[in-house]
Amino acid sequence: MVRLPLSPAEVERGERLGALLRRARGERSMLSVALDAGVSPETLRKIESGRVATPAFSTIAAIAGVLHLSLDAVWAEIEPPRGVRGRVAS
Repeated sequence: MVRLPLSPAEVERGERLGALLRRARGERSMLSVALDAGVSPETLRKIESGRVATPAFSTIAAIAGVLHLSLDAVWAEIEPPRGVRGRVAS
């Protein structure tokens, strides 16, 4: 399967997601959070570093649950408000 390149907006969103998860994890170890979420530490590391910019919904839901983040809060943090995306300056 050929994977299409990510758009700049997807890359940015992945970076924002990674930063949010790192902040929410705080002093907890990456290993502890990953194991509690049922994902590999390598997967969590890649998401936090932005290398996996579009992780599966179930992965983010599991990590967010362990970090006590609502999915609404995650989305609000990583996605710009509607009407801001793709707006061209006039």
